Amino acid sequence: MKSLSLIVLGLAAAAAFAQTPAPTQTTKKYTQPKTAWGDPDLQGVFSTDEYIGVPFERPAKFGTRKYLNEQELAERAKDVDDLASVHDTGVRPDKGFWKNQHGVDAAAVPPQWLEYAPRASRQTSLVVDPPDGHVPALTPAAEERRAQQKNYFNMRPASWLDLTMYDRCITRGVAGSIFPVIYGNGTQIVQEPGFVAIRNEMIHETRIIPLDGRPHAPATQRMNMGDSRGHWEGNTLVVETTNYIGGHNSISVNGTGGIPYSDDLVTVERFTRADAKHVNYEMRISDPPTYTKPWTVAFELTQEPGYEIFEYACHEGNYGMRNRLSAARAEEKEEAAAKAK
Repeated sequence: MKSLSLIVLGLAAAAAFAQTPAPTQTTKKYTQPKTAWGDPDLQGVFSTDEYIGVPFERPAKFGTRKYLNEQELAERAKDVDDLASVHDTGVRPDKGFWKNQHGVDAAAVPPQWLEYAPRASRQTSLVVDPPDGHVPALTPAAEERRAQQKNYFNMRPASWLDLTMYDRCITRGVAGSIFPVIYGNGTQIVQEPGFVAIRNEMIHETRIIPLDGRPHAPATQRMNMGDSRGHWEGNTLVVETTNYIGGHNSISVNGTGGIPYSDDLVTVERFTRADAKHVNYEMRISDPPTYTKPWTVAFELTQEPGYEIFEYACHEGNYGMRNRLSAARAEEKEEAAAKAK
């Protein structure tokens, strides 16, 4: 049996979705394994690399359809092949998913950093509810917040405080930490009596989740990853997280792509082992000051042979933040010199 300290040191995680079953279904009869103390056993290292390239919201052409047909799957598989070629050659192909729409031969990271997708996912979007796969409308107050929001890609940061929590290597939040991205998609689940621990690879976030029915922390205690409490519903681990710090991260890829959530955000995650390799995962998002109704993201966490978790030492060399700030200062210096002429 592992102590909590060993759990924290031994975690790492990831998620991925198989090509056929729905996120909360399985097509085979499966006997859920148990831990030595009788809880459903969810432990393992997982990856979501299959979801690289799966849209967050569903393209309109798919309507309410959650899964690709065979022809569409074959087309997505070509993008997976392109990703494999990046690993083989170190060169990013200028086609398909990788096509640069601005004519600039540049990318956020070197091609070798990108994760290898083991197969193409059938899922048409990560958002599965509402049925059209789109995030619900924002409230009027959230629309005002969005109108005042700085443009992430075109802004000229005056200081590090103008950059996102992800840029600053502080946190991506719970959602941003588990949703699939271009690399760092590892997640590990470790259990001991009365607790489950979940660690995400990128920005090395760890949550230790009590299962003993204790109440949430007082509302005055706010955390970047919120305050998580778990319980079992049959073979499903249900984790409710409250006490988020609002105004920074969003419910999106890397926690940066949408309107920041409010202090009132509540997320409910469900983890259900589908078979020996897969755990069905879903997150229900409720944030009345931001969204007009709750919505759900779902996919599968997949154990891949040989998958490893690597250290994410972001702030030991955060050149991105330094370069954006120095570029902004250089532009200001040039503009000031031009005005002085």
